[in-house]
Amino acid sequence: MAQALVRFLGSQYVERDGVEQRFFAGVWGIFGHGNVAGIGEALYEQPDLLPYHMARNEQSMVHTAVGYARQKDRLQTFACTSSIGPGATNMLTGAALATVNRLPVLLLPGDVFASRIPDPVLQQLEVPARGDVSVNDAFQAVSRYWDRITRPEQLIPAALAAMRVLVSPADTGAVTLALPQDVQAEAYDYPEELLAKRVWHVERRPPDPAALARAADAIRAAKRPLIVAGGGVIYACASDALRRFVEETGIPVAETQAGKGSLPYDHPSALGAIGATGTAAANQIAKDADLVIGIGTRWSDFTTASKTAFQNREVAFVNVNVAELDVQKHGAVAVTADARVALEALTGIGYRVDASYRETCARLAKEWDAEVTRLYRLGHAPLPAQSEVIGAVNEFSAATDVVVCAAGSMPGELHKLWRTRDRKQYHVEYGYSCMGYEIAGALGVKLAAPEREVYALVGDGSYLMLSEAIVTSLQERSKLVVVLVDNHGFASIGGLSRSLGTDGFGTQFRQSSLGARGLDSEREPAPYLPTDLAANAESLGAHVIRARGVGELRDALVAAKKVARTVVIHIEVDRYASVPSYDTWWDVPVAAVSAAEGVREARKTYEKAKQKQRRYL
Repeated sequence: MAQALVRFLGSQYVERDGVEQRFFAGVWGIFGHGNVAGIGEALYEQPDLLPYHMARNEQSMVHTAVGYARQKDRLQTFACTSSIGPGATNMLTGAALATVNRLPVLLLPGDVFASRIPDPVLQQLEVPARGDVSVNDAFQAVSRYWDRITRPEQLIPAALAAMRVLVSPADTGAVTLALPQDVQAEAYDYPEELLAKRVWHVERRPPDPAALARAADAIRAAKRPLIVAGGGVIYACASDALRRFVEETGIPVAETQAGKGSLPYDHPSALGAIGATGTAAANQIAKDADLVIGIGTRWSDFTTASKTAFQNREVAFVNVNVAELDVQKHGAVAVTADARVALEALTGIGYRVDASYRETCARLAKEWDAEVTRLYRLGHAPLPAQSEVIGAVNEFSAATDVVVCAAGSMPGELHKLWRTRDRKQYHVEYGYSCMGYEIAGALGVKLAAPEREVYALVGDGSYLMLSEAIVTSLQERSKLVVVLVDNHGFASIGGLSRSLGTDGFGTQFRQSSLGARGLDSEREPAPYLPTDLAANAESLGAHVIRARGVGELRDALVAAKKVARTVVIHIEVDRYASVPSYDTWWDVPVAAVSAAEGVREARKTYEKAKQKQRRYL
């Protein structure tokens, strides 16, 4: 069965806009007793069908596959194979990340014996009430399609169903086929038609004419419209269509994390990031907008600032999205369609915003650009601010380079501050905001676009969770530039903790033997842990540069260009020097009753902010 599966995967192609390509770039894996004799043997026997890439952590290899798929606009991905037990469950976080972000990846975890003769086998979970359960059942909640192949002939419908989901612009995400180890090794006479080349045509769904007409009517009636561009604009390659539409209509554009890069930062209609991590310009326009046009966005709480971003009591929504799950949100005029096709259909509707509104947007955008420049050049001492690190990397990088990030305080500041010049330059995983994604995801980006320089911006907290992808990047001869920003703890949650009145409790990497609680207000805090992350990166084979200050960081970026293998630039920053929130909000409940005065004060602030929340019905 495993041999047939490998042949099947190697024969799958996708086509969009007349361009045809293989869907699977290869297989990532770590072999164990659940897959070495099945999938492992098949890959060994037929190495030309699917290139095999050895990973060092199962979660990490899924992140690499997802990073690759995102860079390829969801038109190509990897399969990932694991043993049973911990090898399989290590992929759960990666599966959730893929599904939340609507990115395709095929997971092939090994499973226990379908025959059940040797039960319980090594690493098998036994459930007293059921005999058909394994740890792979945990994938059901985080997969867009899940199946267990208990007989070899079941592979035929399961493989086709898996591909249907993987190539769907609306339904894609993680797909899991659990493969019992004995079934992998069984023989079956599969029809040649299953194993022949198969091309899956990825449609550009056109809008329903009536829905399009309703959307056009809503736009024509608007006085202060705003477009919110999401990841769907990027995946649909709709940036040019968006640019033409806004140049015709004058409608300003704000961007989600996934949609950042939909327009260049200096386009006249670009207001930058929106929501809880948004710019002052975008959020000011959002506050008074009477029509919000969401294109390819799933409307997360960060995008809507927990449903406080749009304060106009008469605000209405138009949603353009391929996914029915998203297109109906906020009581919107729903246009279920490909973003590019819908924008092309809306172009020429005979609408343009008033000159005064355009002038207001342009003034706010100019003021925000000046604020970005200020934050890039703070001159904070003795340690630099994180915004200065972002500025140094942004100003040094080329338009075609890629910045990768995922978790901590960095994504929010990148969303506000990164001046994006290319639609694929900005790669921040913020759907699942998974610590540890940064280096592994950057490797996927580099494999997908080897001609681009890839910068992984990672905090010390994320680095400590998953850094082994440095070794894998050396194996793959795929150079990364990792900027390791060290603030001795979880700075993002530390800031959130202080805002909630809990004084940064449990967020600093300090020694605990002295009885200190790691609070920001302690007069004599315990010393930081004696870790040397730069030395750790060097031990993994990276070329390491220690930068003391922004000036040395700029020199390090220049030096890194001349190095052939992965470079890690280590720089320490001030954990308290953060970018302002600019009066936006994120709903994190504060304890209603507390003995701590700081928490009681935070509760008052929270209750006041809650009054601005809307349901957008």
